[in-house]
Amino acid sequence: MKKWLSVVGAAALMGSVLSGCGGKDEVGNEAAKGQDKPAGVVTVKILNFKVEIAEQFNKLKDEYEKTHPGVKLQIDTLLGGDDYATQLKARFASGEMPDIFNNEGYQQMDAWVEYLEDLSDQPWVKDEIPLAKEPTTRDGKVYGMPVGLEGLGLLINKDMFAKAGITETPKTLTQLEEAAKKLQAAGNQPFVNQFDNWFPLGFHSANNAFAKQPDPNAFIKGLNDGSTKIAGNAIFKDWTHLLDVMIKYGNKNSLTTDYNSASTQFATGKAAINQGGNWLQPVLDKLNPGMNVGIIPMPINDDAAMNDKLFVGPANNWVIYNKSPVKKEAKEFLNWLVSSETGQKYLTKEFKFIPAFSNIKANPADLGSIGAEVLQYIEQGKILGWHWAKYPDGAAQEFGASMQRYIAGKINGDQMLGEFQAAWDKMKKK
Repeated sequence: MKKWLSVVGAAALMGSVLSGCGGKDEVGNEAAKGQDKPAGVVTVKILNFKVEIAEQFNKLKDEYEKTHPGVKLQIDTLLGGDDYATQLKARFASGEMPDIFNNEGYQQMDAWVEYLEDLSDQPWVKDEIPLAKEPTTRDGKVYGMPVGLEGLGLLINKDMFAKAGITETPKTLTQLEEAAKKLQAAGNQPFVNQFDNWFPLGFHSANNAFAKQPDPNAFIKGLNDGSTKIAGNAIFKDWTHLLDVMIKYGNKNSLTTDYNSASTQFATGKAAINQGGNWLQPVLDKLNPGMNVGIIPMPINDDAAMNDKLFVGPANNWVIYNKSPVKKEAKEFLNWLVSSETGQKYLTKEFKFIPAFSNIKANPADLGSIGAEVLQYIEQGKILGWHWAKYPDGAAQEFGASMQRYIAGKINGDQMLGEFQAAWDKMKKK
């Protein structure tokens, strides 16, 4: 909790958060003010991290309320990253906590775990796949329900690739650059890069270098105890070369290109490649129904065996505020989401999520072309993990800022990695 006091105003929280053993209960009670035990219609407040499913989530809300007349769902959707985290912390400070919200688990759960409901006894826990269960399991207790599985890589416009004469999936950095050259020669912009925000940089892009370490968890442990370094690491140096290719063959205004603009440019054929994942399927379906889109790995060097893999992990996790007066109804909703026919239909057909539960079977056609290809990589075992939730709190933002300086030509690759190292060393001590 101490890590983010400055975000919501240290003065407002100092007395309740830092007052010793009794402080936790005081904070929880303060945050629960105005949320007296309801009578009659119950409102479950949900703060949703996934902007791509905002419209579909509201449709699901209508379906749920039809069959649960005593419950209303109040859904607020915010873009992931600073907006979501800052809003959540502000709502906590003001006593307006949502009943259900998102948390990525691992290190990102540290600030919140004392305010999370233990969900270990919920019926869906037995059906969680191990990959999805790990991030929010702490000391044998389960605190989160995975939203779904997602795969991260490079999204490609298959029609543009075909017209440029690219017939095979690039599996090495050299092959990716050759594909970019062919796209450019055919009169197309190869990449559209969204570099305006730390999130796709510090989380998604930098994960490439963490995930391709021989043992990512051992590497991260070494960063924390000082036995390993980012600066000078060969994999991180190789990763900067992928960034160079994306910059060289990408949009010139990448540092001012935001999420919506990049998605639109990709969907409308103004660029052939966009870093992303199957979470973009609903957006692309809306902007360009029937778009011939696929996903390929993000190579950092010419080791095909290392690079022919996608990054796969839980999209995020639903958690429940343990001081909520509607915990019972919140649990019932989450259970309905993964156990009912209607809930499962929305997860796979509408949200386009790859199920994180063994009891939910998804038709690849329902997932969309991106999700179907991610599923193939999963089934073939050609996947690596997501590791950004294991960073020290605030490190991803620092990584993103350093990458933006590199993209702008203000620092070189070694300086950028040196800044990464300094950021990690600084943040791990907090």
